Amino acid sequence: MENPIILFDGVCNLCNGAVQFIIRMDKKEKFRFASLQSETGQKWLEQYGLPMDSFGSMVLIIGDKYFIKSSAVLHISKELGGIFRMFYGLIVLPKPLRDFVYDLVAKSRYKLFGKNDSCMVPSPALKQRFLS
Repeated sequence: MENPIILFDGVCNLCNGAVQFIIRMDKKEKFRFASLQSETGQKWLEQYGLPMDSFGSMVLIIGDKYFIKSSAVLHISKELGGIFRMFYGLIVLPKPLRDFVYDLVAKSRYKLFGKNDSCMVPSPALKQRFLS
């Protein structure tokens, strides 16, 4: 299986924090990352017909499938394994309900957590995990 790819809002502090958390918990170094704003992120968005100018959703790509919003978060927890796998059980909740909660957080993420002027630059040690 190819490495799962997480596309995230590169200027969002909440999203950057989530990526840092995933990196720390991903002991097998499965995940690869790209910001939605990057050239690589834009190519993936275009390939799947997703909006290329709206960065309100994390995107998870596994093989030829993609997941957005709450489904992406739950599939990431499943892929992380261990105790995080239990969160995947929330997938049984209706998607509109899950995405409603996701959208509430996404709409206020800059206000609550702040925003950077530019995308995160990975440290040299992490650079191989980020797609260019």
